[in-house]
Amino acid sequence: MVEDRGKEVVVDIQSVEDWLCHAQELVPVAVHKAREVKGFPGRWKMIISKLEQIPSRLSDLSSHPCFSKNSLCKEQLQAVSKTLKEAIELAILCMGDNYCGKLRTQSDLDALSGKLDLNLRDCGLLIKTGVLGEATMPSAVAGSSTEPEAAIHSNTRELLARLQIGHLEAKHRALDTLVEVMKEDEKTVLAVMGRSNIAALVQLLTATSPCIREKTVTAICSLAESGSCENWLVSEGVLPPLIRLVESGSTVGKEKATISLQRLSMSTETARAIVGHGGVRPLIQICRTGDSVSQAAAACTLKNISAVPEVRQDLAEEGIVKVMINLLDCGILLGSKEYAAECLQNLTASNDNLKRAVISEGGIRSLLVYLDGPLPQESAVGALRNLVSSVSMEMLVSCGFIPRLVHVLRSGSLGAQQAAASAICRVCTSADMKKLVGEAGCIPLLIKLLEAKSNSVREVSAQAISSLVSLSQNRREVKRDDKSVPNLVQLLDPSPQNTAKKYAVASLASLASSKKRKRLMISYGAIGYLKKLTEMDIPGAKKLLERLERRKLRSLFGKK
Repeated sequence: MVEDRGKEVVVDIQSVEDWLCHAQELVPVAVHKAREVKGFPGRWKMIISKLEQIPSRLSDLSSHPCFSKNSLCKEQLQAVSKTLKEAIELAILCMGDNYCGKLRTQSDLDALSGKLDLNLRDCGLLIKTGVLGEATMPSAVAGSSTEPEAAIHSNTRELLARLQIGHLEAKHRALDTLVEVMKEDEKTVLAVMGRSNIAALVQLLTATSPCIREKTVTAICSLAESGSCENWLVSEGVLPPLIRLVESGSTVGKEKATISLQRLSMSTETARAIVGHGGVRPLIQICRTGDSVSQAAAACTLKNISAVPEVRQDLAEEGIVKVMINLLDCGILLGSKEYAAECLQNLTASNDNLKRAVISEGGIRSLLVYLDGPLPQESAVGALRNLVSSVSMEMLVSCGFIPRLVHVLRSGSLGAQQAAASAICRVCTSADMKKLVGEAGCIPLLIKLLEAKSNSVREVSAQAISSLVSLSQNRREVKRDDKSVPNLVQLLDPSPQNTAKKYAVASLASLASSKKRKRLMISYGAIGYLKKLTEMDIPGAKKLLERLERRKLRSLFGKK
């Protein structure tokens, strides 16, 4: 099929077996011609070494049981044959007197060496990926419902294998197809996706073509959002190229990369790694200048990172406090504002320096304004709860903090109401503040929260009431509410799940100076609860029990 001078006889090659024979015949010719060349001995020695590896790779490929059933084998043999033909032609050219200059020839030899590397690698990958084991099913066979599904899986595996095999243009075509397939049937792609496929996609993130990078990050974004490939993506090194795309990619590339980081940063280890790879600064820049979707995704990523205590100072040094406060004021999407509030809540959880930074940047005012919405969220109230002990009562009053607490207790989510009750516990350290909170109308709302299904909400509400009732006018307010005594008595339940017991005891003890309230406590079963709480050494339970029992005895003697 090949003449001695390396000129290929024109033949009609159809089957994969024909292409195998053709490639096997070309190898010795190419090696022979390469050895005859006198110039560039170092480069030709390397090329000969690679040519001599081809027969064993072809043997491995052809010995696979599914060799003749997969189109990738035929394509790979065609690529190998084309490279061998180029090697023969270049060797003949170098032996002649009319080759095109030293630099041009060196470049051609380097290109040939690179193609041989690619051919050798791809032959190995065809077997390594396992794609050859998924033989394409004959279209005539459709006897069972599982056969079409198996064919789809086989085709998808072949498509994924194409991301790893061949030159960049071929990978680009495979990438185009993959993006379209994932739009229509992401589930099938995920079902057959392997680690080697993930690695191939990650490598394409660093392609020189902006178009390829954009399409690759679109596919990776879908994988990250699916929640099934995060560990593989991170372990295959996806973070550095994603961060580079956030920093300098196209508009679409930035958006998809930021969304990918948003999903991946839900893991604490990955959040730390994003900081380690320098991801904070470009994410903060997206918060400043990005479009609405990218801005929200960047804010969420930074919020996820801020949940890791040891990196909070790093975030602060990059200017995150000012950026998040600005998002609260001017964020494009409501989601961006919510993520900013959550981030500020995380940042102020325990670090006094960060608390001071938020206060000095006007964070309290921004958080309070954000709370004016129709459904106040927990994060903003939580951030304020973290800050109240670091500012004066006068500042809180002048900012309108207490009316916002009332608004949250009346209209907020359950989590926001719990955070508001917790803030009351922290802020009510003086009689003046307790007086202002009571006068603002918080007490009836806290009493209502004692009926919440959540134990933690009941506990913090009872704690707030027990603090407020130390002031006489607040006690009168509690007594006026018909639900106060029955709700508090219910919280004397001795079960371990009820963590509000001690606060209920303290609140009821403050109300026990009233005969009417003591009768109510007795009528709702307080004595039975208190006997058990006394045995459990709950503070104040024994004393309150004695007072109620004396009242019960007096009422009995009075009846006689």
